[in-house]
Amino acid sequence: MTIDLYGIPNCDTVKKARTWLDEQGLAYTFHDYKKEGADPVKVERWIGEEGIDVVLNRRGTTWRKLDEGEKARASDAIGAAALMVEHPSMIKRPVVEHDGGLLVGFDAAKWQAALT
Repeated sequence: MTIDLYGIPNCDTVKKARTWLDEQGLAYTFHDYKKEGADPVKVERWIGEEGIDVVLNRRGTTWRKLDEGEKARASDAIGAAALMVEHPSMIKRPVVEHDGGLLVGFDAAKWQAALT
């Protein structure tokens, strides 16, 4: 199985997810948004599959620091994707692409069902 994990290495949830994958003996490729940025095509696909409300992290400090005009850009998929590409820390973490689909956020039970 191919597993691609997207996130930020110092994020506590990403750390938990990476530890979980290691404990399960699952190999994965880690994509660091801080170093590699976020791929607009992938972000648009994630939004198409899971929806803006799942992929966009509105609880983080990056979102809260935006002015209302910038926040309004997130009202449709294209605007939300562009905003997340500009500010990858607004993408809910982690995102996992695997042979069977997509996982957004870390939930051990869901990951267990999907990845093992």
